[in-house]
Amino acid sequence: MSSLRLAVHQFRYDQKVFWRNPASVFFTALLPVIFLVILATIFGNDRIESLGDIPTTTYYIPAIITLSVVSATFVSLAINLTVSREAGLLKRGRGTPLPEWVFIGGRVGNALVISLVMLVVITVIGRALYGVPVPWSHLGTILVTLVVGAAAFCCLGIALTSVIPSRDAASPITNVIVLPLYFLSGIFIPENEIPDQVLTVAGFFPVRPLFEAFFSAYDPASTPGGFDWSNLLVVVAWGLGGLVLAFRYFRWTPNS
Repeated sequence: MSSLRLAVHQFRYDQKVFWRNPASVFFTALLPVIFLVILATIFGNDRIESLGDIPTTTYYIPAIITLSVVSATFVSLAINLTVSREAGLLKRGRGTPLPEWVFIGGRVGNALVISLVMLVVITVIGRALYGVPVPWSHLGTILVTLVVGAAAFCCLGIALTSVIPSRDAASPITNVIVLPLYFLSGIFIPENEIPDQVLTVAGFFPVRPLFEAFFSAYDPASTPGGFDWSNLLVVVAWGLGGLVLAFRYFRWTPNS
């Protein structure tokens, strides 16, 4: 079997494993939808004057898309790869003729597809329930931002496994990193309620720049087809750093 067919076979396998795991589907696919409904219910009647007097629901569509991408890539890969490593699955898989890149490629491909699915789902829900316009003129910008963000956070998630010591520590360590960044980056709380100094600090981390890149594409006042290059470059820089660390420190064998 050629490497390409092996990669496709591995991707299909990872897709089946994901959709047949209720816990993975809930935390990766359903939880962001629940967050959107809760936040839109609480803040749905507000408007954000500092961002052109847009409805808060328009603000939360790119915010929850950002959360969904981070959850499907960084969080999912960091936890699942650590669990597989500590269970000895990575070690056994490495002893087979399956190329290493095919195994990792299947996981990454699955994360990218889930990110795309969540982007579509959140956008459709925003349009159907809250009347948020679908930014068709920014479709190219949105897809490029999605690919760049998902790829970067995949690299960071794989790199994070190198510092997670056990399967029990995988979820706590991953969530203690992302949850504060969600709050500081304006994902859960509208950014007009967050001090400028906090937003400035959040801008040095990848979650805030990815959100701003998505928001510029969903903002009705933004220029059609325009890319938020400054924020995308920050995300790319983090992704390249994660890629270097992943190549250097990723382990296939369990700690114990």
